[in-house]
Amino acid sequence: MSENVPMELVGVRIELPTNTPILLLREAGGTRFLPIWIGTSEATAIALALEGIEPQRPLTHDLLKIITEQLGATVDRVVVTDLEDGTFFADLVMTRNGEEVTISSRPSDAIALAARTKAPLFAAAEVIDEAGVEIRDDGQEEEIERFREFLDEITPEDFEGRAQ
Repeated sequence: MSENVPMELVGVRIELPTNTPILLLREAGGTRFLPIWIGTSEATAIALALEGIEPQRPLTHDLLKIITEQLGATVDRVVVTDLEDGTFFADLVMTRNGEEVTISSRPSDAIALAARTKAPLFAAAEVIDEAGVEIRDDGQEEEIERFREFLDEITPEDFEGRAQ
């Protein structure tokens, strides 16, 4: 069984020139980042959750949170479990009536729900070893800071009208 590494949700950004949204996770206390290409609606959902914006009517991931709560379940964690042929896989781990339930999920959907429930994120060590990007030197740290500033300025409207 693989070791699961705690991850932090850095945010989402748009890769140019393809205008493809990327979900960016960072190894907690580490120097490795895990970029995951995601869909526009999931990017918007994650960005809204990170900004604490609640839409007038629940979006899909808001609805999932409401359903989870109404059924008496909790989201315990999300684990990015595998990478096959460029596709990431994740498990959404929940508890209901004292029983742990694991649901296979797209990482973007599971992380959008985790962002709403404050559930911790993990990634299998093998996935980070295979797809992680290490950033260590000071120049790259400055680049990360500029990236963080970019994420602070991005709005959900930046994702509207973007085709996959």
